[in-house]
Amino acid sequence: MFGTRGKLLLLAMAMQVAGWATAANAGASFMHTGGRTTQPVGHYQFCQQLPAECRQRTPKQGPVELSRNLWATIVAVNNAVNTEVQPRTDMEMWGKEEVWSYPTSGFGDCEDYALEKRRRLMQAGVPAGDLLMTVARQPNGDGHAVLTVRTSLGEFILDNLEGRVLAWTDTDYTYLKRQSTQNSGVWVTINDGRADAVASVQ
Repeated sequence: MFGTRGKLLLLAMAMQVAGWATAANAGASFMHTGGRTTQPVGHYQFCQQLPAECRQRTPKQGPVELSRNLWATIVAVNNAVNTEVQPRTDMEMWGKEEVWSYPTSGFGDCEDYALEKRRRLMQAGVPAGDLLMTVARQPNGDGHAVLTVRTSLGEFILDNLEGRVLAWTDTDYTYLKRQSTQNSGVWVTINDGRADAVASVQ
C-alpha cells in the first residue's frame, strides 16, 4: 500500500507525464555553448575515483528523440531520485566542500542528485552526450548543479530544488558551463543569452 508520500509522487508523475503536450509544443530551445573551459574541481576528483565515468564518448549527432515514453522515463527518474535522496551538504557528509559522488547512502547535495539521475537515464538507454552535468548560478548568487537532458524538442533541466522537469529557458538560473556533448570528461562554456557574462564557478 502506498503511503501519503507515495500517492503524492504518483500524482506528481501523472501531472508531469500529462505535460508531454506542453513539452512537444514548446519548440526546441538549446543553450549556446562555447569553447572548452575548466572542469569543476569536484567533477575532476570524481573522475579520478571513477575514471570510466569520464571517458564516455558520443559521436557527433543530433539529440535523442523525445518520445512520450522517454518523457515518462525522464519524469519518473527525476521524481524518484528527488524522493529517495535526502538533502545533506558535502560539509555535513564529508567534512569538506565540493565532493561529487553517487548518493548511495541515501543522502546528497545538488550534484549528487544530478549524477544519480544521469546514471539512471544512461541505464535506460539515453546516450551520455545527451545527459550533461551543468553548473549554474541561482538568483541569490549561490552555485548550483543540475542535469541537462538534450532532446530533439529542446533541453530540459532535472533539478533537486524543483519537482517539475522544465525547459532550461523556464528556469531562473544563469547557466555557466556543462559537460561536452561528445566527451564526458570535457567541459564547455555556456552563454545563455539572458544575462551579462558572469564569473565561472571553479
